[in-house]
Amino acid sequence: MDKIVIEGGLTLSGEIKISGAKNSAIKLMAVCLLTDEPLELTNMPNLRDTRSMGELLASLGVSVKTENDASRMTLHAKTLSSTTAPYELVRKMRASFNVLGPMLAREHQAKVSLPGGCAIGARPVDLHLDALKALGADIELSEGYVYAKAKGGLVGANITFPFISVGATEHTMLAAVLAKGETVLNNAAREPEIIDLADCLNAMGAKITGAGRSEMRIEGVTKLKGVSYAVVPDRIEAGTYALAAATAGGSVRLLNVRSEHLGALWPLIAKAGTKVTMDENSVLVERLGTPILPVDVETQAYPGFPTDLQAQFMAMVSLADGVSVIRENIFENRFMHCPELVRMGANITVKGREAIIRGVKSLKGAQVMATDLRASASLVAAGLAAEGTTEVLRVYHLDRGFEHIEVKLGNCGARIKRVAE
Repeated sequence: MDKIVIEGGLTLSGEIKISGAKNSAIKLMAVCLLTDEPLELTNMPNLRDTRSMGELLASLGVSVKTENDASRMTLHAKTLSSTTAPYELVRKMRASFNVLGPMLAREHQAKVSLPGGCAIGARPVDLHLDALKALGADIELSEGYVYAKAKGGLVGANITFPFISVGATEHTMLAAVLAKGETVLNNAAREPEIIDLADCLNAMGAKITGAGRSEMRIEGVTKLKGVSYAVVPDRIEAGTYALAAATAGGSVRLLNVRSEHLGALWPLIAKAGTKVTMDENSVLVERLGTPILPVDVETQAYPGFPTDLQAQFMAMVSLADGVSVIRENIFENRFMHCPELVRMGANITVKGREAIIRGVKSLKGAQVMATDLRASASLVAAGLAAEGTTEVLRVYHLDRGFEHIEVKLGNCGARIKRVAE
């Protein structure tokens, strides 16, 4: 198993091109199940998660072809050889559970394992299953599998989510596009990835309005066509590198960025003492010798501050001149990186859903263990700023969501390398 080794203490300088969004790409891959025509996806990230999703789709009979270092992927589900998604494939990544809705919409039946994924909270699939039931599906749970049938097909419904859920919103969209009649989603998630999914589906002939708002309407169609579609840039990757630059110091220009997708981050980075300059397709992040200032933040559903940047933000304010408070409102177990940052000298106290971070003058390199995808990125950022050598173990978490992180940071002057253990 590989590890990431970082010799810290250097500032960053250079450019980083942001890849396509992991959280969007995986759901767009599932779209191929809704049509018998080819779906071409460009600006695809080459990640462990996208490869896992490709394996699952191939097991269902989908032709999966990649080119240009996997940045272009063609998926063709002309026919499905199976409607069973087995545990050994679904357990690798919980987002793969979203094949259930498309198969149910197209084939009127599916058997899908309950999901696995990162241990950052319970994240039950009740909302997904309740929405599918509302669309007319008969659902049974047995021996860790969901057995779903929709004799005669799915039917549009008025669905109100009891709380905002990105996964449930996306899953319901994937099922409702082929349902008979209109589906109305109330209290829908508003993330850019929701809009990206709707844009792709609409390009294929779906009739979705209101994506990006709390009420979304989907008029079912009988067939979708194949298209070529570019995945939206990854706002979490962009935010991660912006926070890494703010933590280590220096000047980094982020390319292929939709700056409006990170409207909650930029003011907080600026408040912490980092200069942010935006233009149409790039963002320049600069902290040139100025101290990091303490900032309080709490995670919220979009357009609030993303939970997926909370760990990276904590690494930055660990070096602030003062006390910061971070409140995690989305996932109950998303402070697992705190003990690892403390191993590097951070002063962090966790009380329930709040973490109190008392800034220290410096962090010290140490051997640390990644506990989940975003936590692993926070340890890399801390290692860049720390004195001495940091070794980040369990980097398979990093590989799930960050494409060539050691190359991108290395091109900006970081002394970082991947080493086989």
